[in-house]
Amino acid sequence: MSPRLLIALLTAVLSVAACSDDIKVGPTPDIGPGREKVAPPGQSAFGPNGLTFGPGASKSKDLGEGAILGVNAFLWRASLDTVSFMPITSADPFGGTIVTDWYTAPTTPGERYKLNVYILGRELRSDGVRVSVFRQVQGKGGWSDAPAPNTMSAALEDTILTKARQLRITGLENSTPQ
Repeated sequence: MSPRLLIALLTAVLSVAACSDDIKVGPTPDIGPGREKVAPPGQSAFGPNGLTFGPGASKSKDLGEGAILGVNAFLWRASLDTVSFMPITSADPFGGTIVTDWYTAPTTPGERYKLNVYILGRELRSDGVRVSVFRQVQGKGGWSDAPAPNTMSAALEDTILTKARQLRITGLENSTPQ
């Protein structure tokens, strides 16, 4: 280990240790032998809704619609359904991004498209999804960038929103007791 790295690591450890003003060395009635200290129940390291320790820490918090994914579940599912005909390069349900690989339609072999879909929140709203469309055309020197049709991203966003609304309505109908 290099001396610089060792000094940096030691400085970091000492800085963190200096932040705690209530660690006592030796046996005391309130903290026991040595440096043991138990966090009070429900204490949070990052505020009231941060990481919690102690009893109740494992309880799930109800964050509402889309809480499992980090983004709206209906928009996420509708986005995946809408771009499912294209090869997906990456899909991040917590960050709400879907990136496709280049896709060439069988009817137009001289052009190809790529999409980036962004889910912008946990609510099902008309401004909750953005689609970026990239287009390339094949020429003598290979593939070159070309402008995508102006209405294509808006049409894809509308399709995703319509599917998301349908999924929500279908989900509500299926969960209603009869």
